[in-house]
Amino acid sequence: MLAVPEMGLQGLYVGSSSERSPVPSPPGSPRTQESCGIAPLTPSQSPKPEARAPQQPPFSVVVAIDFGTTSSGYAFSFASDPEAIHMMRKWEGGDPGVAHQKTPTCLLLTPEGTFHSFGYTARDYYHDLDPEEARDWLYFEKFKMKIHSATDLSLRTQLEAVNGRKMPALEVFAHALRFFKEHALQELREQSPLLPGEDTVRWVLTVPAIWKQPAKQFMRESAYLAGLVSREDAEHLLIALEPEAASVYCRKLRLHQLVDLSVRALGGGRLSERRSIDSSFRQAREQLRRSRHSRTFLVESGVGELWAEMQAGDRYMVADCGGGTVDLTVHQLEQPHGTLKELYKASGGPYGAVGVDLAFEQLLGRIFGEDFITTFKRQRPAAWVDLTIAFEARKRTAGPHRAGALNISLPFSFIDFYRKQRGHNVETALRRSSVNFVKWSSQGMLQMSCQAMNELFQPTVSGIIQHIEELLARPEVQGVKLLFLVGGFAESAVLQHAVQTALGARGLRVVVPHDVGLTILKGAVLFGQAPGVVRVRRSPLTYGVGVLNRFVAGRHPPDKLLVRDGRRWCTDVFERFVAAEQSVALGEEVRRSYCPARPGQRRVLINLYCCAAEDAHFITDPGVRKCGALSLELEPEPTDRGPDAAGTPPGRREIRAAMQFGDTEIKVTAVDVSTNRSVRAAIDFLNN
Repeated sequence: MLAVPEMGLQGLYVGSSSERSPVPSPPGSPRTQESCGIAPLTPSQSPKPEARAPQQPPFSVVVAIDFGTTSSGYAFSFASDPEAIHMMRKWEGGDPGVAHQKTPTCLLLTPEGTFHSFGYTARDYYHDLDPEEARDWLYFEKFKMKIHSATDLSLRTQLEAVNGRKMPALEVFAHALRFFKEHALQELREQSPLLPGEDTVRWVLTVPAIWKQPAKQFMRESAYLAGLVSREDAEHLLIALEPEAASVYCRKLRLHQLVDLSVRALGGGRLSERRSIDSSFRQAREQLRRSRHSRTFLVESGVGELWAEMQAGDRYMVADCGGGTVDLTVHQLEQPHGTLKELYKASGGPYGAVGVDLAFEQLLGRIFGEDFITTFKRQRPAAWVDLTIAFEARKRTAGPHRAGALNISLPFSFIDFYRKQRGHNVETALRRSSVNFVKWSSQGMLQMSCQAMNELFQPTVSGIIQHIEELLARPEVQGVKLLFLVGGFAESAVLQHAVQTALGARGLRVVVPHDVGLTILKGAVLFGQAPGVVRVRRSPLTYGVGVLNRFVAGRHPPDKLLVRDGRRWCTDVFERFVAAEQSVALGEEVRRSYCPARPGQRRVLINLYCCAAEDAHFITDPGVRKCGALSLELEPEPTDRGPDAAGTPPGRREIRAAMQFGDTEIKVTAVDVSTNRSVRAAIDFLNN
């Protein structure tokens, strides 16, 4: 039974059995489901949002896990010395000449589906398996982006191993996170035997800023399943946005820890990196030393020398170029504490390093046939992994000014399988191919010209540059002075040269940290120590609920008319909580008060809707979709009570919900006003 509010108050549309006007709703309109009814107490003019400092539980150590598309790792710091970041141990195995402070995001499960290994150990063990035996093992690599690309992500989403077998994605991610938890805790115990229990560890997980709320919730659910934290101690887990983490770290850097690509370009890439950037900033540093105000700002805010050159209000961009995505964020530096304000909602796209891998796979398809590559990947999965490893090693050496050809080793299994499938050898295939920039070398390898290798980068690199240029053209971000290139893909000389060439002429200084591949991981540790450093964020979407409003003829569409108990209501009204692009401060709350529709009701369920537009009027408007549900669990109500402290009469039990949109996740709390006790509240974005 729908509880209709008093005249002048809004009501959530939670029932469907009612007397309607003769005009039907349009086909395909979302119908609110028969669930737990409520009568809102909040009038149409919503209370002004109120900012409150988020309360964080005590902790003794922060452990951050950078769960990347191609590589992952962890780092930690103690609350007693928050800026002393301890990197994880060097990983066993790996490629010669590559720093191993991260490990490949590769998971190996036994044929029975139990955990075997992760990272280099998983990759090397799978590599050594007999080809026939390998077909029964479940090997997952670069699986993170499947969560971003899934249009109907849920707790039942499946991931496909390289052999074609599927596993629940939640279990795959939980296996990986459990591995990092055990690895990190073991190292913590060895370094600090007197460390208190696990409940004093604050965990931080990194995710791309462009991920939607369902993907963020999925990572949190995976962490629960992995045992990082329990649902009861959810506050011990923070979700950090990758470009934000990089920004937090970059603001701490000194000049000698940075490379200014504009200076290096002028010197033809031959200058000492330290000398280049130091000379670039020497004059600014001298001016800084003469400025007592700036010096005080530097000390009080704890920012690095580069940031001291910038004035409060200056703007900069961070481009997180990772394995799967490019993530862009624009921040403004604030006084007096060096906090950060987001100027435009996080944006980006699927322009990560795996795009180069895909281009190489397409090139192989042009030479040997797409059907053969598909068959080879399915029937010889371990050998395919070997081939991708060989390409990755050569990809890292690619550069815009490299002169010599690049040789890529083909596994014997590839050569043998091709001969059996096609009846001739790979050298014959190369001669017959229309691809004239790939040859068969005398050493028995694929020989690719540097130009050909660079062309494999072009679609991905062009997508990154185009996205940066489009963001720079936005009026909200005018005045950006610096661009930080961070992330694993930012190590690429091809990408660095292309970005500097395209954007340097605009007067934008492109800067790369020395430890560019670890920037996000280290920043996530710092973020865990002080989550309030990003003080203001922009809401990526408009969020709200569907409500009933008093029907006004001539203003409301006739098909939205609902008649109940002689009163005329407009249904499906979209009541906005926060608008897309709206600046929301950390801890800022949007409050609503609700009343259960029936005495003794134990649960209130409210559907949430979202859209990209700022001016949606109805939940049936194009682009508006149901994205989640707010659930309030109620305790039994006292049988005999008079008016409460707020003057609410018996029978009108008020539940006051407060939602925060300024954090990396949307959070909700609720209080039963009659008892002043907290109500169990949660927002679910995965079960739609």
